[in-house]
Amino acid sequence: MVASVLLLGACTTIQLEPLPEGLTDQPPADWSERSEQLKRFNAWQLSGKLAVKQPSDSGTAIINHWIQERDAYDLELSSSFLGMGRTSLQGVPGFISLTLPDGETYRSGDPEALIQAATGWQLPIDSLVWWIRGLPGPDGDFRLLFDDSSQLAMIRQQGWEIRYDRWQSFITGYPELPARITAVKDDKRVRMVVTRWQETTEQDR
Repeated sequence: MVASVLLLGACTTIQLEPLPEGLTDQPPADWSERSEQLKRFNAWQLSGKLAVKQPSDSGTAIINHWIQERDAYDLELSSSFLGMGRTSLQGVPGFISLTLPDGETYRSGDPEALIQAATGWQLPIDSLVWWIRGLPGPDGDFRLLFDDSSQLAMIRQQGWEIRYDRWQSFITGYPELPARITAVKDDKRVRMVVTRWQETTEQDR
């Protein structure tokens, strides 16, 4: 009886969702080298667009800039949606400072909760720092799925499914970077389109 219970428990812990058609969870031969190179790519600036769709609120925003310097980020959004105007998010993993168009600044040790309270959007900012480069975040289990051209097609992590819709060569000397990603969790969706991406240097900062 005990053996059968243990066997049942073992079976239930290893069940995985079926693979989407045309995708594999076997990484290409160069994945380890590629991912290490992207991890070292930790000082950059991008601009583009952000769209959020969820049951309570939906809207779009312009990403004026997203400046990343190792763990620290400076993200500035502009949107007429919900009167957000020009909103600034600055922080590091586990801490955020959010400044609204009227100059009011709020700080929190729970970045996702503060963003949701201020804008109504569920934006997993600490994980997006990794996902936007085509990497799984350091927290929580994950599953990587690749397409038939050996390109990363999807990351499943923290209940989110991050789909890589388009890749592009933005920076010489680095692998292709995501040009459009869609993150889906239940009935929530976050889409980012990157129009410009560059590596930054000491002079730039």
